[in-house]
Amino acid sequence: MDNYFFGWYFKCQTETQTLSVIPAVHRSGGKRSCSIQIITENQAWNFNYQAEDFHRIGEKICIGNNQFGERGILLDIHTPEVRIRGKLKFGKLCPLKYDIMGPFSILPLLECRHTVYSMRHSVWGKINVNGCMYSFRKSFGYWEGDRGYSFPKEYIWTQCSFPGGSLMLSVAEAPISGFRIRGIIGVVLWKGKEYRLATYLGAKALQVRNGKILITQGNMELEARLLEEVRNPLKAPDHGNMTRTIRENAACRAFYRFRKGESIYFSFKTDRASFEYEMGV
Repeated sequence: MDNYFFGWYFKCQTETQTLSVIPAVHRSGGKRSCSIQIITENQAWNFNYQAEDFHRIGEKICIGNNQFGERGILLDIHTPEVRIRGKLKFGKLCPLKYDIMGPFSILPLLECRHTVYSMRHSVWGKINVNGCMYSFRKSFGYWEGDRGYSFPKEYIWTQCSFPGGSLMLSVAEAPISGFRIRGIIGVVLWKGKEYRLATYLGAKALQVRNGKILITQGNMELEARLLEEVRNPLKAPDHGNMTRTIRENAACRAFYRFRKGESIYFSFKTDRASFEYEMGV
């Protein structure tokens, strides 16, 4: 593949603080580079690195002095404007039962493939961001990744950890064999049990409009509603080049409801939701 990207998304969350970190490696026009993006409740930064700054030691991802993997994160970033330093340790990861892409994982030439490494794990440690201390103790983390050459032109993604569980949901317009389809992948982890909603399992989007997403599959129904404007600009891949600007809230107000049959498993508002909303309507 001439143009490509690999990105990993780590989110760490307390009741009052959220820190997301996105290390990535990308190639466009024969030129390879890497980057780290840092997202907090109110700000986002992008740090560019040379190709030789990226390497892997086993499953550990390294960019410069920064390290990322199943055991945790080490950040050591210094620029004239930003200083970020600290270490976080992860507890036991909670992977999915099988690939979130299901049978779509074997389709060739997809522009983007998604992976969920852990729906929920414990986080300990501290990260200093320009003098603001992000302190995690018995906190929760989430870890996913993307690879391919471009993000979908239009998509919605949301993730939230909450007492008793965690969820992620993505709805994207994806080109497959000359056609564009609306693909759905989502997982609800509730009280230790995994509930999956996906196009390949019969999931349908009854509503994707004005920040509201309503997904049904059999007797399950998942609703996600964005309750504020998406603010922080992030870099995203376009044919391997990190030139596209998207917007994400690492921690914002949202509403979630999950029903199975006649039972509503949860229904709540939160200010800890993560949302990317890149839809034309």
